[in-house]
Amino acid sequence: MPSKPIIYAMIPARIGSTRLKMKNLALINGKPLIYYAIHAALESGVFDKIIINSDHKVFSKIADRYNVDFYLRPSKLGSSTTKSDDVVADFMHAYPQADMVAWVNSIAPLQTAAEVAGIVSYFIEKRLDSLVTVDEKQVHCIYNNNPVNYVQEASFALTQDLNPVQTFVYSIMMWRKLTFLKQYDQKGFALLSGKFGTYPVSKLSSIIIKTEDDLRRANYFIKFLLKSSLSVEISYDSLAQTINVSNDKNG
Repeated sequence: MPSKPIIYAMIPARIGSTRLKMKNLALINGKPLIYYAIHAALESGVFDKIIINSDHKVFSKIADRYNVDFYLRPSKLGSSTTKSDDVVADFMHAYPQADMVAWVNSIAPLQTAAEVAGIVSYFIEKRLDSLVTVDEKQVHCIYNNNPVNYVQEASFALTQDLNPVQTFVYSIMMWRKLTFLKQYDQKGFALLSGKFGTYPVSKLSSIIIKTEDDLRRANYFIKFLLKSSLSVEISYDSLAQTINVSNDKNG
């Protein structure tokens, strides 16, 4: 029987940010943005170790506050032009005992612990080597003025009949260490190495923080969700009771 893989969560926290200054320390409902990634990782119960990976020592205090580990990456990996591949490879070399590494991104503060656990379980179940979370949408899409998932010279397709498109969310990326490092050593990049898969996340998880407006929007959502139930009952106008939906032909 194969042994249980050792899985580490890496939470990146670069101090610099061009669009939102020191975004990981920006408060949402009284807690720093990075707290929500830490909390989801802890509550998921799927990681053997959770480590903040930063280019600044201030995040060691955040790690102490929330009882997780801290890794100070080399200063050369702290610039805005640093490649994610290099950050991951450096981390894997610093923690060689990990069989799998999950990049738990602080930019998705609404991602739940249950979803984090589901992503890790999916990665293992499908025997993937790399994974990126995505937002799956059934909408008509164009790229470089060319249709992506519909035929222009035909009747306009119903959205429910379209093949969904997937846009990267990056709330979680995950890798099998040996596969990643093998390709990285050979090619210098490895984020999409080996057997690659995607995982569609919830619409709330797809709300990512890049700008001040994103931060305000997330702050609103979190405050609202804390006051309300996540499963809000759907209700209809009284006229809906007069309609036999199964026989209605008018949409």
